[in-house]
Amino acid sequence: MTLKKSHLVLIALVITALAFLSFKLMQEKPATEAAAADNPSPAKTALTVDLVQPTRAIIKQTISANGSISPWQEAVIGSEANGLLLNQVLVNVGDNVKRGQLLAQFSASTIATDIAQAQASLAEAKANALEAAGNASRARSIQDTGALSTQTIEQLISLEATSKARVAAAEATLQSQQIRFKQTKVVAPDDGIISARAATVGAVVSPGQELFKLIRQGRLEWRAELTSSDIGHIKNGMTANLTLPDGGAITGKVRTTSPIIDTQTRNAIAFVDIALGQAKAGMFARGTFDIGTKDVLTLPASAIVMKDGFAYVMLVGTDGRVKQLKIQTGGREGTNVEVAGLDAATNSNFVASGGAFLADGDLVAVTGQAPASAKPISKSETSQQEQAAP
Repeated sequence: MTLKKSHLVLIALVITALAFLSFKLMQEKPATEAAAADNPSPAKTALTVDLVQPTRAIIKQTISANGSISPWQEAVIGSEANGLLLNQVLVNVGDNVKRGQLLAQFSASTIATDIAQAQASLAEAKANALEAAGNASRARSIQDTGALSTQTIEQLISLEATSKARVAAAEATLQSQQIRFKQTKVVAPDDGIISARAATVGAVVSPGQELFKLIRQGRLEWRAELTSSDIGHIKNGMTANLTLPDGGAITGKVRTTSPIIDTQTRNAIAFVDIALGQAKAGMFARGTFDIGTKDVLTLPASAIVMKDGFAYVMLVGTDGRVKQLKIQTGGREGTNVEVAGLDAATNSNFVASGGAFLADGDLVAVTGQAPASAKPISKSETSQQEQAAP
């Protein structure tokens, strides 16, 4: 009986203890929740970043363009002879030639015969003209005597005029044959470089058939395609820096610009004289025009984020939050890029790199600074919590 009473007492003590602990927990829970509400957890940072501010710099203003390298002028040298045999070709592609230099020779044997025949016809016409002139002269001297009829005198005078015309015709025929003889020699119309050759020994060519192409004076030009907004900045004599397909760099000078804008592409052409050497006609080249300098705001290229074809920078506020700003970019000076649209934020801080991993409103931690922490609990708040406890 005594053992049962001791068990009952023990059970009662355990139940009393459990009830007391439950009461204490119920009183402490509201205080804990109130403390948690007054002291929220610190927000998580999206990234730890370095900051950078815009700087002013004097940068070169350049305009970029693409275009083909072409001959300044390319002369087509054709045949003027008709049905003659080409028996000599004296030059090849790439040869430098001088004005009047013999390039090819046609067979002239048949033309030489025609020239001899024309010369004989001219001599005969001159002899007949001399005889007719003498007869007409004698007829004029005796026309007042009545020895010859008026009709005979007029016939002799008319024969004199006809014979003179025949002499002129014979001279023209001879001159024509001499021109044909000159056409058997194909000569260079100007100094330059042979860029193409279609002439073949043994061929019988027709008039106008192309035999050679000549780059006049060996001059090349870069035909830079520029937008209608850029062409107005290009002036005659301006320097252009070209990059060739093999990586070589050459310079040229603007000779002139096209007076019209292409209605299909809305582009205009700037003609830039370049020297022979690395550049070859037909090459495609990229280039830039130096149009002066200007004072601008710049940021490192790493601070600029490209999204959907637009440029942005990440402005870091005093609260550590990121704000995305849309900007316009311009020229480069080393690793810095010209930026426009930051006039009201020239003394602000921007994310130096890694901006592509951030979104508008993200919280960042700045290198060298501790991240934001929870607000500390004051002494008055601590005493209030103690008074709330039982």
